Amino acid sequence: MARYIFITGGVVSSLGKGLMAASLAALLQARGYSVRIRKFDPYLNVDPGTMSPYQHGEVYVTDDGAETDLDLGHYERFTGVPSRQSDNVTSGRIYQQIIARERRGDYLGATVQVIPHVTDAIKAFARAETDDLDFVLCEIGGTVGDIESLPFIEAIRQLKNEEGRGKAISIHVTLVPYIAAAGELKTKPTQHSVRELAALGVQPDVLVCRCEHPLPPSERAKIALFCNVPASAVIPALDAKSIYAVPLQYHGEGLDIEVLRAFGIEPADAPDLSRWTEIMDRLTNPQGEVTIGVVGKYVGLQDAYKSLNEALVHGGIANRVKVNVRWIDAELFENAESDIAGQLEPCDAILVPGAFGERGAEGKIASVKFARERKIPYFGICFGMQMACVEGARGLGGVPAASSTEFGPTDEPVVGMITEWMGREGLETRAAEGDMGGTMRLGAYDAKLDGNSVVASIYGGTDISERHRHRYEVNTGYKEALEQGGLVFSGMSPDGTLPEIVERPDHPWFVGVQFHPELKSKPFDPHPLFASFIEAAVKQSRLV
Repeated sequence: MARYIFITGGVVSSLGKGLMAASLAALLQARGYSVRIRKFDPYLNVDPGTMSPYQHGEVYVTDDGAETDLDLGHYERFTGVPSRQSDNVTSGRIYQQIIARERRGDYLGATVQVIPHVTDAIKAFARAETDDLDFVLCEIGGTVGDIESLPFIEAIRQLKNEEGRGKAISIHVTLVPYIAAAGELKTKPTQHSVRELAALGVQPDVLVCRCEHPLPPSERAKIALFCNVPASAVIPALDAKSIYAVPLQYHGEGLDIEVLRAFGIEPADAPDLSRWTEIMDRLTNPQGEVTIGVVGKYVGLQDAYKSLNEALVHGGIANRVKVNVRWIDAELFENAESDIAGQLEPCDAILVPGAFGERGAEGKIASVKFARERKIPYFGICFGMQMACVEGARGLGGVPAASSTEFGPTDEPVVGMITEWMGREGLETRAAEGDMGGTMRLGAYDAKLDGNSVVASIYGGTDISERHRHRYEVNTGYKEALEQGGLVFSGMSPDGTLPEIVERPDHPWFVGVQFHPELKSKPFDPHPLFASFIEAAVKQSRLV
């Protein structure tokens, strides 16, 4: 039967709880335990996929097609365990399910209340699909004391009581700020945050204290005294050089040992952290560096490209080079006077990521043209593949008016909305005028690669499965024109109807993919496309 670890937060940085949960799970895995991490989000959106990237960062997509919080990306990258629909729930989804049940008459006319109906639904979510696990880590979004998270805090209070001693513990992540003018760390925010949580019925077993400066033993003792935990269970969490150093750092502070002791488990052998030490060795001792120009439209908030940024780092790990990312706003290239060369010439490779809408599209097309003409390695992901096809049709395919129906009516729809496709459960359809939410091709789909293609050699095979999130597809009616212009369709859906990958065999490295390979990349298992892309960038850097 699974043991539960509930993770709450006081005043912490945005990566405090998610990164801590991922690191702790990695440490427990290194000790031989099976682990799954779940995220409880207090906002009312039914799915994070309906939220703006500027508000929420990227939307992380799972194999089974769930649009989730970006923290689930950390969970997968650190543990290698594929996330599922059941690993992320929002208040919106909880309330939607409860109202639907009330309308069906499931409650037999009873008054529907936060307690017990909402809290019961939260507890059912926490307990779902846990029979084969040793530990379930449940991260509660938001800050303790916020009105939105109160039902979740009450639910974990009930769960701790129901599971009993030794079956559920609580970890509280707080901030210990450093006041530069006084030259001291302040523990009062932690004390008050723990008091707030305890007032709601949840006493932390372990405290993780985010701080910029080392936490002296005297301050740890003070926190322990006022927060009713052992001094050894006050774990400092200093800023790290890399997020991949965090598991090693937490182990050095004894986090995994204190968590196991809180369950009454005396740790046996030391965990096998060799793969994390190897990752850090490659990150801290690179044998070169490359610069990747990412031409996007959400560059004002880099969390909008969180998985992409990490996948580029993984590609650097695979090649033992440092990857410098140069974030470039696609709108800079929208007019004829744009200094495209000045922005892109310093780059060893160019990447155009996924996006929605017309804004910045012409700038991305200009970036594709620059990469194609200058023979600079190019990687187009989702929208980046579509813009590569539009540019190819305009420049070499004899279709100067090529465009996408996403931008409005066009006589040359090289990219158009797909209205039906073969999904995991048969034919799936979508109305072109239907709701925006939940209408995309989401999750993992198989693809078949041309055995003689560049991408087949990169993958080392012809059968792949990758994750999708898009409403529009490249129109196969333009396949002949595009291929005459040198852009080859080297990957298709198994039924041969949907383009998955295009490439230019006469180019040093030019690949566009309709899916999002960054979602499956991990530091200890870099995605082959990113490893190959960074390798091409290394070769390009040696030419200039």
